[in-house]
Amino acid sequence: MNKTVNINLAGIFFHIDEEAYLKLQRYLSAIKRSFTDSQGRDEIIADIEARIAELFSERIKDERQVIGTKEVDEVITVMGQPEDYRLDEEIFEDEPSTTYQKAKTSRSLFRDMTNSYVGGVSSGLGHYLGIDVMWVRLAWILFTIFSSGAFVLIYIAFWIFVPEAKTTADFLAMKGEAVNISNIEKKIKEGFDGVADSVKNVDYQKYSSKVKSSSTTFFEALGDVLLFLLKIFVKFIGALLIIIAGVTLISLFIGLFTVGTFGFMDAPWVEYLEVGSHPEVPLWLVSLLAFFAVGIPFFFLFIVGLKILIKNLKSIGTPAKLGLLGVWILSLIGLGIIGIKQATLEAFDAEIITEQKMLPITSNDTLTIKMQGNNRYAKHLRHGNDYKIKRDDQGNRMIVTKDIELYLKTTKKDSTVGIIIEKKAEGKSYDEASKRAEDLKYGYEVEGNTLLLDGYAITDYANKYRDQEVNIILSLPEGITVFADDNTSRFNNTWTYDDYITIDDKEGKFLKLINGKLECDKCPEEEENDWEYDEWDEDTDDDGVKININSDDQDFNLKIDEDGVELNNEPVKVKIDENGIEIKTEN
Repeated sequence: MNKTVNINLAGIFFHIDEEAYLKLQRYLSAIKRSFTDSQGRDEIIADIEARIAELFSERIKDERQVIGTKEVDEVITVMGQPEDYRLDEEIFEDEPSTTYQKAKTSRSLFRDMTNSYVGGVSSGLGHYLGIDVMWVRLAWILFTIFSSGAFVLIYIAFWIFVPEAKTTADFLAMKGEAVNISNIEKKIKEGFDGVADSVKNVDYQKYSSKVKSSSTTFFEALGDVLLFLLKIFVKFIGALLIIIAGVTLISLFIGLFTVGTFGFMDAPWVEYLEVGSHPEVPLWLVSLLAFFAVGIPFFFLFIVGLKILIKNLKSIGTPAKLGLLGVWILSLIGLGIIGIKQATLEAFDAEIITEQKMLPITSNDTLTIKMQGNNRYAKHLRHGNDYKIKRDDQGNRMIVTKDIELYLKTTKKDSTVGIIIEKKAEGKSYDEASKRAEDLKYGYEVEGNTLLLDGYAITDYANKYRDQEVNIILSLPEGITVFADDNTSRFNNTWTYDDYITIDDKEGKFLKLINGKLECDKCPEEEENDWEYDEWDEDTDDDGVKININSDDQDFNLKIDEDGVELNNEPVKVKIDENGIEIKTEN
């Protein structure tokens, strides 16, 4: 059984094995002795302890884990032994300096508040990408302008998730310098700017020496190139995920407001969404559920993209992840329930006859049928399956549909014209569909022998639009004359079924019902000409084209061959110019 010790290292508590504690204590004592006469000793020691605490934190998985000698050895390997380093001021100018190879490190993304205007994001990205911060700030400004301000949200996300560089270790990692005893000391003694220049010089010399080194083989260089290309590809994937997820989240966020989720916008098209074929639940609830169901996965994709680009990205925490997962599951369940409800909204059709009566128009009369509109609801007479939202005299919203259709059928038992008003609608139950159909308001007028039919029907806004339509069925006695106005052409039934008869595009003409068919006695007969195109038989000696034009009065035979043009076996002269075609006979 090993004894454990609780230690406080840079304000962080750790459980450490006694043997590991003694080893760590000896290591820290050696460091303190090596900096006995150094300027800024306390600050150097504090930053080294903070770095060691950071390395310990990276290696433990939970708060109860005990740090052993293995973890201490790993930390010492990263930080280095105090005796491995020599201070610059202790080296005489005439003595050759010793070059120490340092481990290759990658830069970490931090927010640099020492050179910031807002949150230090641009300055940190400048260090991470190795470019001047001025270009990064200029890019933010251009992206924000071209995206209509959308990149402000991305900047805020970087501000939230990218940690601030506070300690010496953070500044060194931000510049790509190994965070060990030597570099921490240089940072304290020479200042941040001096360290930045030295890091650049060391990286350059290292790169040059590596290229010139004879130990670097072709395959090692090729492997480095492939590894570099792979890293670039991975970074590209991360940037692509950030852009796609960011644009999607911004679009969802904007859409959440534009559809009236919080009542910030009252656009006309919102009314059509409310009365259209969508579930009878608040629109803001549907929008909110859709926002979470789609937005949460893209939010995690955004985090994945950030983690690909930023190694030291702060985690949002397990409680936040579980909370978002719960919200996402609840959103999917809510949308599923709404989808099931949507499927039942139009499950039943109802057809009800609201009016059936006989009109004072006999078989000896001429029935005139016209459609009429309304300046408030339907200015233009046109049949359609869509709907409009209008206001009545009191300013109440009304749904206007033009799905009106006129059917004609014959009757032998009645001597007068009969009219049936049939209304249709859909609903989640038959009773609801019947009620919705009954609430549909439709009107017509009879003036003498003229039947004036409304080209529209209206219903209250609260009834929603559920494919409401009106069918007018006229029963006509044998021998009656029917005159359908031209404006009824779009409303007349054109299919012959269930004993229905059709006008057959003869609107505007007087049609008489004879033997169950509407016939036109005084309609002008259409002249028909028979056109024949003949090609001379290949077995004959003649080559050419022969056209026969046959009419009721006379036949014309036009022959075109190599000898010229003949009309009715007589030679003719044909002249074609901008004035037209001129044909002259020799006689």
